[in-house]
Amino acid sequence: MAQKMSMNLKQTQNLMMTPQLQQAIKLLTLTHLEMTNVISQEMVENPMLEESGGESSKAELEKRSKESKEAKSDDFNGPDIIDNSKDNFDWDKYIDSYNSTSSTPYTKEYASKEDAPNYENMVSKGATLQEHLEWQLRMENLTDEEWKLARGVIHNLNDEGYLVENIEEILVESKLEREDALEILSMIQQLDPVGCATSDLQECLLVQAQALEEPVPLVELILKNHLDDLMKKDYKNIAKELSIDLDKVKDAECVIHSFHPKPGRLVSPAETHYVVPDIFVKDIGGELVINLNDDGVPRLKISKLYQSLLKKGNNDETNEYVQDKLRSAMWLIKSIENRQKTIEKVSNAILKYQPEFFKKGVAYLKPMILKDIANEIGMHESTVSRVTTNKYMHTPIGTFELKFFFNAGIGGKNGGIDTTSESLKLKIKDLIGNEDPKKPLSDQKIADILKKSDIKVARRTVAKYREMLNILPYSKRKNAS
Repeated sequence: MAQKMSMNLKQTQNLMMTPQLQQAIKLLTLTHLEMTNVISQEMVENPMLEESGGESSKAELEKRSKESKEAKSDDFNGPDIIDNSKDNFDWDKYIDSYNSTSSTPYTKEYASKEDAPNYENMVSKGATLQEHLEWQLRMENLTDEEWKLARGVIHNLNDEGYLVENIEEILVESKLEREDALEILSMIQQLDPVGCATSDLQECLLVQAQALEEPVPLVELILKNHLDDLMKKDYKNIAKELSIDLDKVKDAECVIHSFHPKPGRLVSPAETHYVVPDIFVKDIGGELVINLNDDGVPRLKISKLYQSLLKKGNNDETNEYVQDKLRSAMWLIKSIENRQKTIEKVSNAILKYQPEFFKKGVAYLKPMILKDIANEIGMHESTVSRVTTNKYMHTPIGTFELKFFFNAGIGGKNGGIDTTSESLKLKIKDLIGNEDPKKPLSDQKIADILKKSDIKVARRTVAKYREMLNILPYSKRKNAS
């Protein structure tokens, strides 16, 4: 009975969820502006998609749900969600399709809401792959030696996310035990985007397979032992070697198709781009409420005209074309809904976790890591990371990138109270701002003052954050006075 349950679970994932998951992951990585461009392009290319007009969001959601059920009904007599009748998977195209980033230029103006921020001139610089990975690692409690190894790995990655240095040479230079060093490497490979810090395509895809929310053992087995056969489309040999049906091999290929062969390119380069908030936090009667930014995001529905063509089913060629466009349209609508719901879940979790921040400011920002929010909403940490990157929240006290809210605790060792890096910067800035110009505070003195507030940080930690604030050391501040 257990085997039967496992089989049903895998079948559901392979036949129904993989294309949706692939589309949803792609949309999660996009900014608000990029997403609106993608939707506009899809509406031009897919005649199945129509824009709804004039209906309330609740009514439209119910209607859309009903239409989705209609689209999946037996009336259409079309192929399954994944069409196994064609061998149309092009591995060369699969690899080449990731030779450029997903970012697209934005060319149209954004119509702001009355209470929206004036972000016409607001810009942001995208993080490099190395900065993005280091930001996630700061959520972990790494030792100095572990950090040294991690940086050695991260700064030996190319733009595609692959290691350009032999991993054995990097490990030899580390003072860590080999097993501990490999754990750090594995940790980096599991960060978003999953699959970075691997040595070749096979390892990269295998790491992504192992990170699936619902593991698919067949996918891992094929990647380990039959990747060459898969690239040559020799499905029959794989099926024969593994003693399985041909359809199962093609289903596994669809899962693999959702992976990224060059994961490093999912992170936007360090270029300047305009920012549009995805989330608005509003104070309504003393209660903070999350509102998603839906401006520029059309409400989509399935065309009744093309649904009727499917029901008639007079022409096989027309039926096949419309079925293909129907699947694409349904997946896009579902993926947009999943994206918005996920952003809303993450935003509400942040609001729940950081209530003092939204009312009193940065000094009250609590330590919070990706795992906290991932556990709160029941999702993988890499999914939370995708949501927080290049997504902005407009609050009553300013506009912040979602990743701003994530900070590992500082000063909580040896019985101290954890504080965040942003809060610590503010405390250091306030102490120096109120010091006697004739007797400026040394880094050690600042550390001693913070210790009295149970924030136990070392002198070098104070020096690091003081330098981040572009504040001179006490000796130069004294001479300047």
